[in-house]
This record gives sequence, structure tokens and C-alpha cells, in this order.
Amino acid sequence: MAHPSGTSKTRPRRRSRGFQAAATLLADRVQKAAEGRGFAVARLLTNWAEIAGPQLAAVTRPVRVSHSRGGFGATLTLLTTGPMAPMVEMQLPQLRDRVNACYGYNAVQRITLTQTAASGFAEGQAAFAHAPRAPKAPDPALLARAEGVAQQFTDPTLAQAMAQLALNVASRKT
Repeated sequence: MAHPSGTSKTRPRRRSRGFQAAATLLADRVQKAAEGRGFAVARLLTNWAEIAGPQLAAVTRPVRVSHSRGGFGATLTLLTTGPMAPMVEMQLPQLRDRVNACYGYNAVQRITLTQTAASGFAEGQAAFAHAPRAPKAPDPALLARAEGVAQQFTDPTLAQAMAQLALNVASRKT
């Protein structure tokens, strides 16, 4: 179709990437924010629970990596609550080894602790996680209906998925 000015008007080309994981869409922004705090490897922030372990990750949070002027290695500063600081301090050598394994070399020489309340100042606004609540047992009538849905399928994986979907839909609060 010709445009009145004599040029042909075409539709803008769409990029066809399909669906992307949220982590890939935010990776550049997370990296830039992390570098502003001294974290050369953003993986330390994003995978803290895996690096520190579930017990330490529940009561600590990495705040900053600072590098000394002439020395080798960096200092990692962790945020923790006052009562947990002695327990965390006993585990610092093992934690330092795990952090250096994340970097791939002996990047962190020291780990220092900063104590704060569970929520509060600008740096310490992280409410440390409590133990997750145990899920409530679903209503037996809802379980029976979900099993009825599952029996309609011959593939056991599909049947289990459909039963879980039916249970989720039926137990959703409106």
C-alpha cells in the first residue's frame, strides 16, 4: 500500500525472542547495582542462600565488598542481628571459603559483621526470614474432587499435575 507522500509505509519489525527468564532480563541492572556496592560478581548477591547455606542466609545479608588500597584481597561486610552475631562469627572461616569458591579465587580475605535490628536503618531494612510455616492440610472433599479430575488422564505425570491444578483452583480464596 503506497503512502500519500509516495513512500511505502511498512510495519515496524518485531523482535521474536519468545519468552525469557526474568533473571536474563534483569542481569545487566543487577550487575550495575552490585558493582556500585563493590560486588564484582553479582552471583554473590543473587545466590546468597546457596553460598552461605540456609541457616546462615536466614540471619545474614551481604552488604558490601571493600578493597584495600595496597593489599590483596577484599573485605566482605555482612549484616546480621545482634543476638546472632556470635553464632555467625564462629562460622566465618567456612563462609569465607564458600564465598571464595563463588568468586573462583581467594578474593575475600576478611569478613566483618555489622549488627542491626531485624528491620530499621537504611542498610538494615532486610527483615531476616523466619522458618516457613507448615502448609495446612487441604479439605478432604477438595482432595476427592481433585482425584476425580486426575482419574480422567492415563499419563500419571499429567494426572498428578491436573490434580494439583484442580486442588489449587478449588482451594483458592476468592
